[in-house]
Amino acid sequence: MQTSMQTSMQGFLSPAKSLPMSPPTPGPTDARTSVNHLLSRAHALPCSKGALAFNQLVQPTARFQLALDALLPILDSTTPAELASRILVSFILYTLYAPHPIAVNPFKSALFGTYLSEREKAVSVANDGGTSPNEQLVWVLWKILRGDGNDIGPYSPSTLARSPLPPKLRAINLVLDDSLYNTIPDLDDSAYHYFQHKRGQSAPSDTNEFTQIPSRVVSPAYSLERDKQNERQMFAVKLLLHARERVLNLSEQRTLLPLLPEVASSRLVTSIDIAPIVAYNPSIAHPLFVSLVSNPIPENNRPMPFVEVLPYLPPTLPTFDLFGRLLRDPTRITVDTVEGYSTVADLVRIRVLGLFIQQSIHWIEQAERDQMEGKISDDRWEKGLQHLCRFFLSLIKLQIVDPSSDTDCAEICSFCLHYARFEEANTLYRVIMMSGSNY
Repeated sequence: MQTSMQTSMQGFLSPAKSLPMSPPTPGPTDARTSVNHLLSRAHALPCSKGALAFNQLVQPTARFQLALDALLPILDSTTPAELASRILVSFILYTLYAPHPIAVNPFKSALFGTYLSEREKAVSVANDGGTSPNEQLVWVLWKILRGDGNDIGPYSPSTLARSPLPPKLRAINLVLDDSLYNTIPDLDDSAYHYFQHKRGQSAPSDTNEFTQIPSRVVSPAYSLERDKQNERQMFAVKLLLHARERVLNLSEQRTLLPLLPEVASSRLVTSIDIAPIVAYNPSIAHPLFVSLVSNPIPENNRPMPFVEVLPYLPPTLPTFDLFGRLLRDPTRITVDTVEGYSTVADLVRIRVLGLFIQQSIHWIEQAERDQMEGKISDDRWEKGLQHLCRFFLSLIKLQIVDPSSDTDCAEICSFCLHYARFEEANTLYRVIMMSGSNY
């Protein structure tokens, strides 16, 4: 089965015209009215334009609640809404969290529940030899739940609603692989149960064992609060993505910090995220790293990929700030993947610190060569040297490093002699010498 829209739909769909639409941003009192007006007149626009207009009409902090109040009821099959409107709503709910996997979209269960319900109806009609008018909606939801929702963006809801599908894209052939998406027992938020409850209010019209879906008991523990918690977590993930590109303000930091343990356990954070977050937000990088190493996922060999990133961070003030926090962190580590280290401070001091000092020296020496060859024209290596010497001096004062130990100080002592023209290097060298070391 072809999985991209450009391939599977060629010949019977044509991209919609990009009609100009620049709606003004309304206040909170008339946002819902504006959204309803948008849904009634955006059928001829590309789905991507409709989603963009929704984002322009509604403030970011109000989008989730407005989606619950104004969009989710349209998705319900018991609501008298046009097929084009339901297609547009499906796409908007998808694009609200499109930068992230569909599995973490708080509306995934609503989309999945609608897919099951609409597919059941379409398959029932197909078994009787007919064609259900909702075949196109099933296909759209199938694309979205597979993570291919962006393929729908260039096409208008009205075009999608009236275009016939080839036989291989009929609802009876569109099955979601359990390995690619959650099965029914895995869906745990209130939106899914909302749709299950709606379906249970009417008798099933098809008893074919291929399409019949067993009923399940709805747990009272699942409520709107669970959806709101999902929304908070997704907002935290968005802030973490911003933290890789800019300094977060105090309000954003206060919002993100309490949610870092949940974000760390979501598997959305990767080792390549650490360096940019450290560069812009070391105060966020510290609790994030602690959460990653103290609550790891052993089957994914975590937290070692995150630990292995630390020695190769550049010798800048944010990096030394992070190391200073980690080397004093008493958080206990109890997982097998980092056996032998009782606390975060022990892990960083024993496993990371020595290699970090070595790599910092190499970084400074390479930056100096690059400057001599004209590859760079700033003073990064001089700043790095000054920061490294001051950092090492603070390690001695905090008794994290023993200045009388050849193992701890041999390399840095040689480094200080090489750069003795710098005051910071001279100061550090004198402290080491006064400790009684023999160099």
